[in-house]
Amino acid sequence: MVGSLNLDTTLRVPRLPLPGETVLGTGRFSDTGGKGANQAVAAARLGRSVAMVGAVGDDDAGVALLRSLVEAGVDTSAVGVLDGIGSGMAVISVADTAENTIVVDPGANGALDPQQVRRAAEILSTAAVTLAQLEVPIGAVATAAVLTGGRFVLNPAPAGPIPADILERVSVLVPNASELGVLAGDAPPGGADEAARMARAVRGPGAVVVTLGADGAVVVEGRRVVHVPAPSVVAVDPTAAGDAFCGGLADGLVRGLDLVDAVRWAVRCGAVAATRWGAQASLPNRGDVEALA
Repeated sequence: MVGSLNLDTTLRVPRLPLPGETVLGTGRFSDTGGKGANQAVAAARLGRSVAMVGAVGDDDAGVALLRSLVEAGVDTSAVGVLDGIGSGMAVISVADTAENTIVVDPGANGALDPQQVRRAAEILSTAAVTLAQLEVPIGAVATAAVLTGGRFVLNPAPAGPIPADILERVSVLVPNASELGVLAGDAPPGGADEAARMARAVRGPGAVVVTLGADGAVVVEGRRVVHVPAPSVVAVDPTAAGDAFCGGLADGLVRGLDLVDAVRWAVRCGAVAATRWGAQASLPNRGDVEALA
């Protein structure tokens, strides 16, 4: 896992505020998070051997973030502790409709550089799957893509321009609908068929898997297009559902599942996470996912 580690503060609100509007919250809590750390913990809880490449600050948040990974069984030997800089943090608002907004201050994540990633070259070269996101500098992601010995899976979040040489090294690209819109230079797709059409316009990756929330996911691999529906659940917080999906996808690929079967498993992982509050606190283990009707 090459990515971010953040300390999250989540605010519960009856609805998301409009620009310039103040909305009174109904509660708050803190949790360890960050897309990279969430996906690492998700894969570890599903039984995978996981190593994290990232950075935290020399503060209490950094101690808590490292502790959460260690407790999940994640190898943190390639997570740097940077002097004189704060750890990443996120402020999340979650409405009663299970919609959310997230603002991230990268902190130490923004200082993850190619040199630190190169120090993890042995880990990257021997991993069956390397999973990265865009909450760290693009140079770190590019270096990871070059050093990866197995499949390179990229979750392009938050969305932004991705150099063609990185996309060409991506085995599986995993955007959500809004991220796909940014990549395709268009509005987000209105459904599975439109998502498939837009995914074909993204040049470079071996396959594109578009996550569609309650509508599941669409797999576009060569000429094959498969819509994988999501199980029906009562969602309360979508904060780490996408991260649970990515961790589940990595788990399935490591186990040798066909991409569509890996996505079927990943959709179930994301669905379970959406029924729980928090980031890492919401991530399921294998038994939780297998028990989902």
